[in-house]
Amino acid sequence: MAVNKDPIAKKCRKFDISPAVMGYGNKKSTRNPGGNRRKKVSEYGAQLQEKQKVKFVYGVLEKQFHKYYLKAANMKGITGDNMLRLLEQRLDNVVFRLGLAKTRRMARQIVCHGHIRVNDIKVDIPSYQVKVGDKITLRKRSEEMEMFKSLREGTSTLIPKWLSFDAQNLTGTVNALPTREDIDLQVQENMIVEFYSR
Repeated sequence: MAVNKDPIAKKCRKFDISPAVMGYGNKKSTRNPGGNRRKKVSEYGAQLQEKQKVKFVYGVLEKQFHKYYLKAANMKGITGDNMLRLLEQRLDNVVFRLGLAKTRRMARQIVCHGHIRVNDIKVDIPSYQVKVGDKITLRKRSEEMEMFKSLREGTSTLIPKWLSFDAQNLTGTVNALPTREDIDLQVQENMIVEFYSR
C-alpha cells in the first residue's frame, strides 16, 4: 500500500494552508520563508497546485484521486462539488471529523488497524464511502485504549453539521451527505476539473 510521507509543515507552507486544517495545532516551519513564491504562475501551474493541495489534505495519491474525478464526472450536479463530497465521505476523513483522531493520517491508521466498526461491522478500508444513517463506533476492546478514553469528556474538534457524535458512547452518526458549504477547505475545485478536462 502506497503512503505519502511528505513533510507536513513544508507542504502546508507550499500550498498556503494552515496546519490546523491537517489537524496539527502549532506545527511550524521557518526554513526558507517565501522561498517558493514565484512572481507568475501559469494557468496549468495554478490548476496543478489546486489538485496537489486537495490530494495532500485528504492523503490520496494520484491514481485514486483520478478515480474520484471520473466517478464525480459521471454523477449528477457540479463535478468539482461531487468530487469534494466523495472525498469527505471517506471513512478515514469521517473518523478525523468526528474527533476520534487528531489528524487524517492518524485516522487512516486507526481504520487500517481495525478499531472502527460501521453499523457493527468491522471496516478496515480507509476509502470506504459512508452513507446517510451509518453509525461509526469503536471496537469494544478499543474503547478501553487510553487515546479513546479521554474522548468521553468530549472532543475539542468542531464537528460538521452533517455528522453527530455521542461522546458517552463514542458513537458517530452520518445525518446527511456533506454539501460544499460544509467543506472548510479553501480550494478552487473548478480548476481541478479544468486540469483533468484538458
